[in-house]
Amino acid sequence: MITLNRRRWTQRFGAFALAAALTAGLTACGGESGDKKPSSASSDAKAEAGFPRTIEHDKGKTVLKAKPKRIVALDNSLVEAVIALDRPLVGGIGSYRDQKGFPSYLGDAVRDTKDVGPLESPNLEQIALLKPDLIVSATVRHDELYEKLSQIAPTVFVKTTGPIWKENVGLLGKALGEEKAATEQISAYETRAKKVGDAINAKAGKPTASVVRFLDGPTRIYLPATFTGIILSDMGIARPANQQDPKEFNIEISEEQIAQADADVIFYTTFSGGEERRTKFLANPLWQRLKAVKSGQVYEVKDEIWMTSVSLQGAHMVLDDMARLFKVDAAKA
Repeated sequence: MITLNRRRWTQRFGAFALAAALTAGLTACGGESGDKKPSSASSDAKAEAGFPRTIEHDKGKTVLKAKPKRIVALDNSLVEAVIALDRPLVGGIGSYRDQKGFPSYLGDAVRDTKDVGPLESPNLEQIALLKPDLIVSATVRHDELYEKLSQIAPTVFVKTTGPIWKENVGLLGKALGEEKAATEQISAYETRAKKVGDAINAKAGKPTASVVRFLDGPTRIYLPATFTGIILSDMGIARPANQQDPKEFNIEISEEQIAQADADVIFYTTFSGGEERRTKFLANPLWQRLKAVKSGQVYEVKDEIWMTSVSLQGAHMVLDDMARLFKVDAAKA
């Protein structure tokens, strides 16, 4: 644990970052000096890749001199976006509250990725030691760290995650020089979502769906402007009349307000600490009166996929779940 006081730590880190920046600058200058000039083939390759380029993002503009090859992502959704775009992720946030390490479904893709978490306080010295050439994060996560991160490497911030998760993949596509891959992957996901949704609506008669999350705090019904809400919208799955606000993130309900979760189908997840509240809700007579409960269409799904993944990988796994639960074709290529 670092025991330096805040001022001493800041001075220490500032000196460290400056030394790293000077080293990088000298290396870059060394590559440009002397009688030798870059080969035309090398210049052409750079031009084809579209670098250098300026990326406009939530905190301003960042110049990227070359296609990033050592990326650090400081939000789990951005970790998964970098992986989806098949770029080298040297560091990322794996630990998030009770989650220790990267999700198992990422497999070998994060085998050589250093966990620089936790999410609430990334290890800046460790990040600097990784010598990244691009750092990506979100203003909603690390607004106060933007300047310090920018001292380490070019830094790009998205505004938030859930409500704009698809736009974030597009922005990272630009920053990583993978615009085509980002566009193609989003298009492929949306095409698949519509196919699965059409099959469900045809088979189940256009059911309405609620998504409930049990936490150590107020129980939430997730609305269209959320990660899962966007997936349901892309599928064409209808929401109950009280759950169609396009601006609100969720509705917080007490046990007395259980009726607000009523729908033809209910999906629910449990985040760490929400187990006791879930038990109380499911045992409540008001829960037993819900349409979906009476028809047996209540499904428990994984929180790490439906709530915290916020990624293309997670979206496809939600589609897998939907196809399995409704027994329709998964529409996989």
